[in-house]
Amino acid sequence: MTSPATAAQADRAADQAVVGTGFTLLAALGFAAVSTLTSVAISGGAVLPTVLAWRYVLAAVVMTGFVGVRGYPRVRGRELTKFLVIGGGGQALLVGLALSSIAYIPVATLAFLFYTYPAWVSLVQAMRGAERMTGQRLGALALSFGGIVVIAGAPSAGSVSGNAIGILGLAPFWSGVVLALSAAIVYGAYIPTMQAMQKTHPVAVTSALSKIGAAVCFLLWSVGSGGFDYALSARSWLAIAALVLFSTVLPSVFFLMGLMRLGPVRTAIVSTIEPFLTAVIGVLALGQALTWRTAVGGAMIVAAVALLQFKRERVA
Repeated sequence: MTSPATAAQADRAADQAVVGTGFTLLAALGFAAVSTLTSVAISGGAVLPTVLAWRYVLAAVVMTGFVGVRGYPRVRGRELTKFLVIGGGGQALLVGLALSSIAYIPVATLAFLFYTYPAWVSLVQAMRGAERMTGQRLGALALSFGGIVVIAGAPSAGSVSGNAIGILGLAPFWSGVVLALSAAIVYGAYIPTMQAMQKTHPVAVTSALSKIGAAVCFLLWSVGSGGFDYALSARSWLAIAALVLFSTVLPSVFFLMGLMRLGPVRTAIVSTIEPFLTAVIGVLALGQALTWRTAVGGAMIVAAVALLQFKRERVA
């Protein structure tokens, strides 16, 4: 029979899982709005490098100001460098790879390939010996991946550009595949790395440092491409402001709070609800149609999230 102490510990873990799932879902909602808000900013006359630069520069300012007001302890030395370079640089790298692939493949194909990242997270954790792949997690992973397949459809072999030359001597389509899968693999390694780096540091502090690192990367890209601009339309500025607060600052904090409670594998699986939420936001904000693919795929992902909440009772 299970002892009271063991039962209490199990109840605390279950409560942590529920809270962590809630934070991760809030983060997914914020991240799901990125493509819609970015499209609105670009439709207002801004170019992508400018949007990304302003998004992360302003997010870094907001997060740094919040950390300063709250009086959080400072991170120094190697820890500071790690969060700036790995946290910020890794974030910029995976976003840059994913967005670059759109020049060669359709957005649906990018979604199909990028959202393989929970499998990469699981592989990384298994190789590290950090998390076991139980039947429950494998079932949730299969459900979530199946939902992505239904929503995005099978990968298309068609290129979306007139580029005859891809990267590394590859054809355009395969260039896009390499970029999208590279983004997924980077994210698959990024999530466990951030959990390991987080340790006892406050989430707000590490998130602020990551935003500063990413801001530097995107600012250099924007200036280097000649696309950095101060004179933006009111429409673009409003979209960027929404991106900063609702799709960068808040979800980044929520994501880390969820990650520290759920662990990398469960966080990654719950996060696969993002494409479904993106579709719902498109319906509500842009008047796009809700297709059967979106409804069925979303239901499968929700089922995967629900499956992760069940626990098996042990009798001793």
